[in-house]
Amino acid sequence: MRRILLSAVSAAALSVGVTSASAQSGSVEKAVGGYNFDEAAKEDAKTKDFHSADGHLTFAIVTHTAGNGFFDPVYVGAKVAGNMIGAEILLLGSESPVDDPAREIEILNQIIRDPKIDGIIMTTPQVGAYNDIVKAAEAAGIPVATTNSFDETILNRSGISHTGQDASAAAIGGEALAKCVLDSGKTSGSILLPSSTAMGNIEVNNRVTSAFNAIVKTLKDAGKLEAFKVDAGPENVGIDTNPNDPVNALVTLFESRGDAVGAFTANNVFTPPLVKAVEQMGWTGKFCAFGFDLGPAQQEGIAAGNLTGSLGQQPFLQGFWPVMQLYLQIDRGISAANLDTRAQLVTKENVAKVGKRFEN
Repeated sequence: MRRILLSAVSAAALSVGVTSASAQSGSVEKAVGGYNFDEAAKEDAKTKDFHSADGHLTFAIVTHTAGNGFFDPVYVGAKVAGNMIGAEILLLGSESPVDDPAREIEILNQIIRDPKIDGIIMTTPQVGAYNDIVKAAEAAGIPVATTNSFDETILNRSGISHTGQDASAAAIGGEALAKCVLDSGKTSGSILLPSSTAMGNIEVNNRVTSAFNAIVKTLKDAGKLEAFKVDAGPENVGIDTNPNDPVNALVTLFESRGDAVGAFTANNVFTPPLVKAVEQMGWTGKFCAFGFDLGPAQQEGIAAGNLTGSLGQQPFLQGFWPVMQLYLQIDRGISAANLDTRAQLVTKENVAKVGKRFEN
């Protein structure tokens, strides 16, 4: 009898478990406005024929340096998003391994005339240089999204979405650098922030300033600011350093100071050279060196002890989200939905986790 009762209870429980999801308590079957969610979630019938009217969407993503590997995961992210929405993604950019806004603008001026293009994603490292591109795109009815570097003065800024890391995130690296110096037992010395303002990248300048302020604050809070010299140049945007021969320039800078205990570099132009400079100086594992981005050179430098840490800016998202934003703008009328990709501090403790599935 007991077995019969248990069997009956089990059968009842099973029948409850297989009831449809729509019968679950609290389920929402239709919108308050009366329309059906399944129907509302479908792509608009006109979306695939937007602008080019060729039956599919084509977006171009153009960067200011495709030659050093940083933008590789950006391109991957763009392709992933394109695959999700069935769009063709053209991967374009300056072939140079260093910032080359002039070449990027040349490519943009070509692509803006391509009748197949339905949307443009571009980096904007040189403030004030992209307004003509935006004007031409608007005149042609092509939506624009910006990514990575931010130009707050760009035409129609409030109507253009941006995906990227706010420069203030560099403070995470500055704070980590100051703590590294304090934990090292050094009681004095120079903390240097080399860069190149001649490259015209306002985003990098702002990173240096944010890192500088964080270093100063951390040392001050510890009561040690007077013991160290924090040098980011006369305007706190970087000690002017030659980007065309960065390794030798960094070694010369370190040797000229004679008391360097730490350094912070704010982009991919100077961080891989920082790795080589530390090794060349014989400071492996003895020098607080922090940089930007998480390419192979940075990861190898961290693992070897020539780079204490580096800040990633989630570049995969910097390709993925702008594609989705353009799609949403075309299909749903959503615009200027910005995304701050923040910063990921990577050190020897967690560097092995970086780079999975091409995302860093």
